Amino acid sequence: MKLKRRRKLVTYLDILDQPIRFNPFVFSRTFLLWALLGLIGGIIAGIYWIGLEFLTHQLSIFTGWQVIPVMAICGLLAGLVIHFIGDPGEIHLIVNNIRFNKGKLDPKNNPSMVLSSLLCVASGGSLGPEAPLVQITGSTGTLIGKLFRLKGEELRSMSIAGLASGFTALFGAPLGGSLFSLEILHHKHAVEYYKAIMPVFVASCFSYLMFALIIHLGLGPTWDLSAYEYSGIFDFGYAVLFAIVGATFGWLFIFCIKFFKRIFEKKHIPIYIKTLIGGILLGVIAFYLPITRYFGHHEINELLTKNFSLTFLFAILIFKIIAISITVTTGWRGGFIIPLFFVGATLGLIIHKLFPCINLSLAIVSCMAAINACVTRTPMSTTILLGTLTGFGHLIPILFASLTGYFLAPKIPFIGSQMEKEESE
Repeated sequence: MKLKRRRKLVTYLDILDQPIRFNPFVFSRTFLLWALLGLIGGIIAGIYWIGLEFLTHQLSIFTGWQVIPVMAICGLLAGLVIHFIGDPGEIHLIVNNIRFNKGKLDPKNNPSMVLSSLLCVASGGSLGPEAPLVQITGSTGTLIGKLFRLKGEELRSMSIAGLASGFTALFGAPLGGSLFSLEILHHKHAVEYYKAIMPVFVASCFSYLMFALIIHLGLGPTWDLSAYEYSGIFDFGYAVLFAIVGATFGWLFIFCIKFFKRIFEKKHIPIYIKTLIGGILLGVIAFYLPITRYFGHHEINELLTKNFSLTFLFAILIFKIIAISITVTTGWRGGFIIPLFFVGATLGLIIHKLFPCINLSLAIVSCMAAINACVTRTPMSTTILLGTLTGFGHLIPILFASLTGYFLAPKIPFIGSQMEKEESE
């Protein structure tokens, strides 16, 4: 019986390997594969997001001093998951596998990534769900590619399309998520991956459609910064000035990461002890500054709607950077893109507090763009992402800020696997 099923599967795959006959359009068999991957990626993202929202709601009832033991316990549990099930790696490993492992992402560590990231993100860690989500959707792309016997660049393109479906679902931006998945792979020669641009676009659109259907996602901005009117050519100069400040804090973030990394790697201690220590430290910060808890998806709106004092904003800025650094270096799992947007938004509010005559929306979006482009080396996709996420309809000032952050970034990238292969070895 099993032999008959295998023969049928081989027969079906042979049929799918053949081109669609009597087809006068560009539409082909590969389009169906990209669309299938996008639909599956959207379903995975929707299920993950629902699980994350449910667990976050359950843990959010613990407030005040209770956040300290809650985050400590969740950190310990996440560390035990990684210790016993396997280390799923981080965004560095994903980029490295796409570039140097023939585009193959191994799904064997997905259970560890899902469980540990849900505990870390839902309990209030300063990392978002983008890294675990794209690991799962990217490895799904690899699986589908192998199932349909794709090799070489076709298999790599499927993996990249899987990444894009995850980014798109999280950001709610098909175009920005698509370009981000291509641009983050290599900061100097991103164009070498643009041969995957059509698989990425198709998978992203279908992923967005499915994700929006599952969680009832709308088309409006996530953070409303639409209150901006162009006041002249000097706005571009302001965008560059704000971006210089944003890039400065991008450097501060990178140095802060390196500082805590040296501390936590000085002595070899088990991963679950490191995640426990991280949970305690993060809980203490969240106790004194509750707005620094979580990755910033909802907290950015809280920043924008409440009138915090200048002193309090400075405290939020510094301790949010410290919280992200501790989260990254103590083994907590997640991504740092939306937390960086939170830092940029806080910095823009501080600049506006110091100079009330400047446009608030321009200051915030410029700082958000600069700090993310400085750390991730993704100026083009950052521009489009922020235009979609903030409702800031004028993309040119954001582009000026993104490029400023990109060109003022450290020579050695924060994501080490973005370097040339010979440099990173």
